[in-house]
Amino acid sequence: MKTALIQMNSVADKAANLAQARRLIEEACAQERPDWIGLPEVFDFLGGTREEKLAASEILREGPAYALAAELSAKHGVFIHAGSLLERNAGGDGLSNTTIVFDRKGREIALYRKIHMFDVVTPDGAAYRESALFTPGTELTTYEAEGLTFGCAICYDLRFPALFQALAARGVDAFVLPAAFTLLTGKDHWEVLCRARAIETQSYFLAPAQIGPHRIKDEIRHTYGHSLVCDPWGHVLAKASDAPGFVCARLDRALVQKTRAANPVASQRRPFA
Repeated sequence: MKTALIQMNSVADKAANLAQARRLIEEACAQERPDWIGLPEVFDFLGGTREEKLAASEILREGPAYALAAELSAKHGVFIHAGSLLERNAGGDGLSNTTIVFDRKGREIALYRKIHMFDVVTPDGAAYRESALFTPGTELTTYEAEGLTFGCAICYDLRFPALFQALAARGVDAFVLPAAFTLLTGKDHWEVLCRARAIETQSYFLAPAQIGPHRIKDEIRHTYGHSLVCDPWGHVLAKASDAPGFVCARLDRALVQKTRAANPVASQRRPFA
């Protein structure tokens, strides 16, 4: 399977973000003819105020971000793992950070809502309070595509290995982690954590990411980018540069099987009380 990871610089302008996503998907399909495409976290809207986020959010299966991914997956005959979008909760006063996956005919085949909320103060003093607006998901999600089983996660989930072990127990061959990792933490932790999750689970790891500046109220913040694909041995097969664009890599289930046979950690794992 040939995969393409789309790296974006989404901002607090939904129309511009969707136009950027369309352009990059069209370019990737024209130049690389992938089987599967992954978008970054909150590809539809990043930054802004609480009110702007709520205004840009979509009722599930009714908004333009959802329609765009469905349209382009059918048009190009590709799987699209639509990063995540802002899903408006019932009542309209809160959001979910939601991944939707479409098959080659534009049909929805999977849905995942981000489980771990990014509630931290980074070393530079920037405060993030995701749980003030977002409702955490509760369900693990996997899906099948071209003989591979994919497991879903989003951004801050990366720091919780138990999530990936639970998905691995469901037979996952490749993890997908759309992200908007902060620049400050990304430069030290992004690649090493992605590689660690691949090595621990002996699976492919695909991480399409946001890159560059966006506005939060009156503050400019930066995401790290460096979208990447790791193989089951932890090697980086492809990594994006410091700009919007895309990178491609091929997945081979035989390599997953070979890696696990050579180092059978799953069968050697011991339970703990």
